Amino acid sequence: MAVRTALREWAFNATRRADAPRDVVTILRWVERNSLPVSVWEEPERVDEVLRAVDTRLDGKQAAAWSRKRNRRILNVVMKHAIRRRVLRTNPLPKGKEATTVTKTSNAVDKRSLMNADQAAALLDWIRRRPRGGTRLHAFFATLYYCALRPEEAVAMRVQDVILPDSDTRDQWCELLIHTATPEVGKQWTDTGEIHEKRDLKGLAEGETRTVPGHPALTGILRQHVEDEQLKPGDLLFQGETGGILAGSVIRRAWRSARKAVLPPHVFESPTGRRVYDNRHTRLTKWLNDGIPPAQVAEWAGNRVPVLLATYARCVEGQLPDLKRRLEAAGDLPEPPGAG
Repeated sequence: MAVRTALREWAFNATRRADAPRDVVTILRWVERNSLPVSVWEEPERVDEVLRAVDTRLDGKQAAAWSRKRNRRILNVVMKHAIRRRVLRTNPLPKGKEATTVTKTSNAVDKRSLMNADQAAALLDWIRRRPRGGTRLHAFFATLYYCALRPEEAVAMRVQDVILPDSDTRDQWCELLIHTATPEVGKQWTDTGEIHEKRDLKGLAEGETRTVPGHPALTGILRQHVEDEQLKPGDLLFQGETGGILAGSVIRRAWRSARKAVLPPHVFESPTGRRVYDNRHTRLTKWLNDGIPPAQVAEWAGNRVPVLLATYARCVEGQLPDLKRRLEAAGDLPEPPGAG
């Protein structure tokens, strides 16, 4: 573990490398002395050994398919860098079918992770009644659930990004303008030393935005939230206790506590709503099941239609009777004479 930490936190971080403590420097010098030269990548047997190593966990068992795929992607990036620097002439890693058959993965959402309406309502209500910051966190989680936002998109929103209707009636929809994401990457990996990094929206072109409608229930929640917190247009919509960006650790801890308090033990141990991100999965699936055209759902989600369908196709249900009626109405071969 000491070697892994020294490599991850110091050797691979150009901004911290020069400040590595003495014990880390000792480890890194040992790694340098015991590392094989790049020329071994020209030996097929050695390449196979490396691939077996990156596909294997520390306990000797095979890593999960996603881990194997990610590790090989990283290796490919390293190989391309070596070629650009003229350290290697060609990429020695397997290509084509040879490279993909051993790491087949699926982007499809696990249907078991989706929450039903009663579960979602109970979780949101528990968070609302939470003694410490409950109402603030309730507004945040309600936004994820009703608008299918990614957490890093929600924490980046400003009050002015929410368009609330003028009238305070119960059937008024609001509108959310999503234009920035601030994922947590760790302060040691950002140029500013901040934990979060400002980025463009995932899956969209640089500077592109998207607009998402907010259910009337969310309109009331956000209106009350802005009023209670006395927020101004330029303020962060969802803030931490000290007024800064809402921390991921707070978000995850609140969600886990809600699941543990609300869900029966066997459901708590299941994939149902296990991740904060499952609020997004649940809403996107519901939109598709409610018959919203995939192109529209993809626009609201910030996805391409093929990606959306590949991700959620297994979760779409309840439409079979209607589809059968459409097929019957479309007709088929004419009945033969004398039939019936």
